Amino acid sequence: MIIVMASRNEEDIQRVVSKIERYGYRAHLIHGKEKTVVAAVGDERGKARLQVLESLPGVESVLPILKPFKLAGRELHPEKTVVRVGDVEIGGDEVVVFAGPCSVESREQLMDVAAHVSEAGAKILRGGAFKPRTSPYSFQGLAEEGLELLAEARERTGLLVVTEVLSEHDVPLVGQYTDIFQVGARNMQNYALLKSLGQLRKPVFLKRGIMATVREFLMSAEYLLSNGNYDVILCERGIRTFETETRATLDLNAVPVIRSLSHLPIVVDPSHGTGRWELVLPMSRAAIAAGADGVMVEVHCKPAEAFSDGYQSLTCENFERLVRELVPVAEAVGRSL
Repeated sequence: MIIVMASRNEEDIQRVVSKIERYGYRAHLIHGKEKTVVAAVGDERGKARLQVLESLPGVESVLPILKPFKLAGRELHPEKTVVRVGDVEIGGDEVVVFAGPCSVESREQLMDVAAHVSEAGAKILRGGAFKPRTSPYSFQGLAEEGLELLAEARERTGLLVVTEVLSEHDVPLVGQYTDIFQVGARNMQNYALLKSLGQLRKPVFLKRGIMATVREFLMSAEYLLSNGNYDVILCERGIRTFETETRATLDLNAVPVIRSLSHLPIVVDPSHGTGRWELVLPMSRAAIAAGADGVMVEVHCKPAEAFSDGYQSLTCENFERLVRELVPVAEAVGRSL
């Protein structure tokens, strides 16, 4: 239920919050430009009794939330969320570029890529220290050594770092090094991990599962929000269909659909979405034109020697071209890059 406050009086708001919690619900405050609203989230079976809150001083109305994603949806939060990480804003007027290798392989490899993407215009360095692979015999990442190298690259370049966490048990370790936790497609419905990350106050980059609907995707975001973490960035990275010419089918429909349903920022990953480096540039242009708040691309200065996903990685020179060609697209839709 949504409790719309008639005033911003702190005493009135706290009275409503106390009542909500007494009924066994969790209260979430949203301070909008014009109104303050309080969401009561919890067991749907007892929501009728929340209607009595309408009689409390300072309450304008009590309304049901129709969508199952109560906190991720626009019913409660019509204004777009901007996630701020350091000096970078994701979801604002500027389109943000995330770039880096699929996996951290060595100091030389990572520092080389980080220097190039930073100079070309990326704001956030991506790179996997822990790699979930289909085959148990494939390169699994450098683990903590990889995290240390990412932190070193941040010190050298000033780039923020996003890297994947695979398990709730790894959250404290990864949290020491990263600026943004990434939840990969395979873990989109790892609810134990989502609950653990939801209890933190560090941004989470949530990737859509390869067989997930938009609704299921937003419900996974709901786990993070309902546990108290409101700094959630969504990522469309392609879904599995019958098409075999590309690694996945990059569902750019999802960008305007999610923007209509949710206030959360959304980024597109055309590297995983297509699996072919030559398709990354055109699909990045299309993503920004569709309304994406950023793109995440894989970059390797020597893709032929990459330990993973070299076939979908841009060279450092091609990444520079990508950034140059995205500038006019962003400007055409009223944004900057």
